[in-house]
Formats: sequence, structure tokens, C-alpha cells
Amino acid sequence: MSDRALSFGAVASAYERFRPGYPAEFAAAVLAYAGRPVRTALEIGAGTGKATRLFASRGIAVTATEPDGAMLAELCKHVPPDVETEQAALEDLRPHRQYGLVYAAAALHWTDPDRRWPRIAALLEPGGVFASFGGPVLVADPVVAQAIQGARASFLVTDEIPSPDGTPPGDDLQWPGTELLRSGLFADVRQVALPQRLTVRADQYVGLLSTVSAYLELPIPLREQAFQRIRQVLPETVDLITDTTLHLARRC
Repeated sequence: MSDRALSFGAVASAYERFRPGYPAEFAAAVLAYAGRPVRTALEIGAGTGKATRLFASRGIAVTATEPDGAMLAELCKHVPPDVETEQAALEDLRPHRQYGLVYAAAALHWTDPDRRWPRIAALLEPGGVFASFGGPVLVADPVVAQAIQGARASFLVTDEIPSPDGTPPGDDLQWPGTELLRSGLFADVRQVALPQRLTVRADQYVGLLSTVSAYLELPIPLREQAFQRIRQVLPETVDLITDTTLHLARRC
């Protein structure tokens, strides 16, 4: 687990406030794919519990795991009391229990690539479902996006995380679907695009950036300078493309 992966705890309340949540159709798509009742679920890298609430509201007994104690404390403020929690990374979990569903929301890229698939498969019941969903938050207006890039350039070349296995953006199957296929541990790998749009105030957009790991790695004075320069080029509201890609697979 890298330092960058554990950088979010310092901004846990901002993460909860500014990061977009997940609409109900995400859970509906996962459960439709399962094709059978899902009673138990394990969440990898639960953060502040945005996806936890999505599945717990469906009556599923969710165990939410999160390596950062501050993030887990924030999660406990927002999820139902019957959600089990454990401060642990995927690599720390031992398969003493198996679940009908194992899922990760914008967190799988922080796990160990050499160990994630055998560990996830071991945590799933036979025929159990794995789901991963996430995607970049993009500024819809290219003129505004270019202005932000220029304001940010002195501090960061990019604030995006590249594909963990190097899959080009234009390929039909994106990561982690590519790794799921190669692992040989999963069947019926599917990729589903879930389009979303969101409009936020300029200060909310800067708040969202304050939860992005690339900015969190900057020294605080530089980080604040970057946010000030970005804020200066923003219109009153910012239209965002928050499309999410859902990957689904079934344990062999």
C-alpha cells in the first residue's frame, strides 16, 4: 500500500462532502448481473462509505474494509449501524469468510497487482460476483478544461492516474477487465458504461480537487497556490462528465 493510497485520511470530511456519490442503478446493474440473491458483500477500499450505502440499502450485509483509519471513522458517521467495518487493505484480509459479492469503488488501482486476483477469488463464494466501478471526473467544456490545465501546469503535469496495466484509452476492454481475463480465475467478464453528468459551483469543484491524490502529494503551500490559480479561471459553475465504467466477473 503506497503513501499516495493512504493520503486521503487527512481530507476525509472533504472527500465525503465533495466526491460524487453513486446512483441506485449501479447496484441494480450489479445485482441483475448476479442473477441470484446476494446476501453478503465485502467492499475493498470503502473510503467514506458512498458505495457502502448503495449496497447496504438493498438489504445486503456489507463488510466495509478501508486501510485508512480516518476514512473509516468518517464512513461510520454515514452508514447504517449494522454495516461491519474493518481497518484493512485487501492484502491484509484472510479468506476465513466468503461472500456473494466483492466490490471496489474507485479503489482497486491501489491494491497489489500481483496478489489482488487470487485474494479476491478466495474471498468469493463459488459463482460469486466481483464488481469494480470508477472513472475520471472530467470538465465538459474544453475551453474551461484547457484553462484549468494552464493554471495547474506549474504544479502538476496531470492529476489523472494512468491505466494500471497500460491499456490504451481507446481499447474496447479497459482495465481491470483486461486483468480479470488474464487471471484465469473469473468468467463472464463484462464492461458496462454508465453515463453521468453533474454541474457544481466553482468552489465545489476546487473542493473536489482537494481530494485528488496528485494534489495531496504536493506540499501544502504549493497545493493552496494551485487551487487559487485554478479558482481564478473557473466560471461560476462547472459542468462535469462523471461517466463510470462498471466491470463485472464471476468466480470460476
